[in-house]
Amino acid sequence: MAIKTSPLAPARFPDLPAVAGVRLGVAEAGVRYKGRTDLMVAELAPGTTIAGAFTRSLSASAPVDWCRAAVKGGKARAIVVNSGNANAFTGKAGVTAVTVTAEAAAKAVGCKPKEVFIASTGVIGEPLPAEKIAAALPGLVRSNLTASWEQAARAIMTTDTYPKAVTRTASIGGVNVTIVGIIKGSGMIAPNMGTMLGFLFTDAKIPAKVLQALVTKGVDKSFNCITVDSDTSTSDTILLAATGQGPTHKAVKSAADAHLRDFKAKLDEAMLELAHLVVKDGEGATKFVEIRVTGAASNPAAKRIGLAIANSPLVKTAIAGSDANWGRIVAAVGKAGEKAERDRMKIAVGGIVITEKGMVRPGYDETPVAAHMKGENILIEVDVGVRVGGKAAKGKATVWTCDLTHAYIDINIGYRS
Repeated sequence: MAIKTSPLAPARFPDLPAVAGVRLGVAEAGVRYKGRTDLMVAELAPGTTIAGAFTRSLSASAPVDWCRAAVKGGKARAIVVNSGNANAFTGKAGVTAVTVTAEAAAKAVGCKPKEVFIASTGVIGEPLPAEKIAAALPGLVRSNLTASWEQAARAIMTTDTYPKAVTRTASIGGVNVTIVGIIKGSGMIAPNMGTMLGFLFTDAKIPAKVLQALVTKGVDKSFNCITVDSDTSTSDTILLAATGQGPTHKAVKSAADAHLRDFKAKLDEAMLELAHLVVKDGEGATKFVEIRVTGAASNPAAKRIGLAIANSPLVKTAIAGSDANWGRIVAAVGKAGEKAERDRMKIAVGGIVITEKGMVRPGYDETPVAAHMKGENILIEVDVGVRVGGKAAKGKATVWTCDLTHAYIDINIGYRS
């Protein structure tokens, strides 16, 4: 079925700089789609370090298992991504498909298979025709690693309605380095580690252990704070590769290095922007929703409350219908399983306080809230009123989601057709 571009999509694809040590290629391998690219290869310079985060799903795909093992080596020479087939729940055939792909890529690039990282996205449970990918790799690597970032981002799309990418310039000890990231994701979005398929690249020289520390912390503040439909994917993968081919900068030895502070901040910014781009392309989405929770017993408790609101079909459909039905927010907080003080709870929408002291605020006028609900950017704030030692608890979190429209159903009932 034809899918319209999300109304929340950016006006255009961003202008992205090249990252020294990264060459991109795309091809029509014929994995599932016809008349479009479905294979992306990123060739990485010798000496590139890598780190990652992967789904915690107990039904993880064969590519995730491969990458989990490979990332322990901390080195990468290639990333190979296919769309149209997730190679998940495919048994021994799935493992064989990953091995075939990795060996073909390694031979083409000139490296060890364990230096090749594999990611797949698409339909679950169907055998991956790895022979088609293996056949496309030699020619692609040999003479066609000339793709743009936009072409790479498009090749990994499934139900996405637009390609997603970001860039940042960061300073390490006064020397500027580049960060570029691409991502795909639209449905089956409730990350429990990282999210969807996301690939970030930098020309900085950073040890793998430091990269891993940065990825782990960055993921928790970005990808683990978004949800579209409460379904965690079998294939969620985030990879961060550092080629070391950019300008020479002060040596990085620890994630705590003072001269790495700006790089960490810019990497976090890039990850959060990528996460937001996924939510804004949520299947059938028409509204981007930010939910801020305060006054919780702890930050993790606040996040769980926020996600309970964000994943509530009743809240999400009310937002889709521009209905200022704040009672659904109350119900979502109550079911979260975290401490909340009913008679101290405060709810605001669009900056307008609706409830306080456990009931609707005297003189509450729904008119400005209803007007806010008609917009594309919705803000919900909830203070759950927990007290610790007689003082207001300081647990807080922000999560992001989108509305739930009938288009979500239309997209998913027609996905395999």
